[in-house]
Amino acid sequence: MERKLASIQRIADLKAIEGANKIEVATILGWHCVVSKGEFKIGDPCVFFEVDSLLPVKPEYEFLRKGCYNPRLNGFRIKTVKLRGQVSQGLALPITILNDYAIPEEGTDLTDSLFITKYEAPIPAEMAGKIKGTFPVFIPKTDEPRLQGIPPVIERYSDVLFYETEKLDGTSLTVFLKDGYFGICSRKNEWLPEDSNLYVTTAKQFHMEERLKALGQNIAVQGEIIGPGIQGNKYGLAEREIRVFSIYSIDEGKYLSFDEYFKTFFTLCDTIATEELKICPATRGNPYTLGTWQTIDELVEHSKGMSLLNPSTPREGLVIRAMVEQEDPRIGRLSFKVINPDFLLREKDE
Repeated sequence: MERKLASIQRIADLKAIEGANKIEVATILGWHCVVSKGEFKIGDPCVFFEVDSLLPVKPEYEFLRKGCYNPRLNGFRIKTVKLRGQVSQGLALPITILNDYAIPEEGTDLTDSLFITKYEAPIPAEMAGKIKGTFPVFIPKTDEPRLQGIPPVIERYSDVLFYETEKLDGTSLTVFLKDGYFGICSRKNEWLPEDSNLYVTTAKQFHMEERLKALGQNIAVQGEIIGPGIQGNKYGLAEREIRVFSIYSIDEGKYLSFDEYFKTFFTLCDTIATEELKICPATRGNPYTLGTWQTIDELVEHSKGMSLLNPSTPREGLVIRAMVEQEDPRIGRLSFKVINPDFLLREKDE
């Protein structure tokens, strides 16, 4: 599901912030966002910009220049911030910024019409290379929605069994085999196999082509590359690793459910003994139901904590997936991420 970086939403709730006279906190979808006191009433429509939205330089956004302006991209990046002790994620503005008499319907995606793009961190030289093409259309991209953007999910699937893993802060790798052809991809692109960038060298180091060919299926393996030279190596690893988090059957057009995923993963591991493959670490006993938590805030609080790979660094968050694969009509695959706000508050702009 493509993120609605900018959309029409409603103010679901407003609460005072202790000790603050000029600001209050609004609830929009599942997000908490600091707004000027008196600017909105409960039920009012607003233009809501999600975290990591990059807004163009326009007069109506100039108030964001201090603290949000990114000179590299010449735009205003919406980040997770803390104001008077309140975590704020996103930006809510009155619909008058649209300069239109007709109020768009709630949920209307304004990302393109307002020229909003997603903030992307700069690509290190070792991750750049010779692009063969865009990410293949027959494999889903590795970009689950955030829990706060899909608030009905807890209530809708309260009795479904889920499993949970730590979300790792690395760079996404997808390798696939289709009709004898082996491909290597980052989150957006496929790379020429003769290149020497991070994705190609890592896929070769871990013998991913040989592993997939041994399965004898049209299949894609998706994981996170972590280690030296990647996102500051937050986990303090001495060597590069691939942490597998999903396996996709190209022929069946679906992700493997929990049991088949682990069976296939261990087959990949057994194919070649050297350069051990690993999975993203489980963060609690699995499986469990979402009914364990009554609210989004409780689940966000659960996402906080230190990484299982390095107890001295906050974990990025959690990825929560249904044990048995199923599709939701709104978000697609029943899988979502819960980002640790403590991690986001430490993140530096680049």
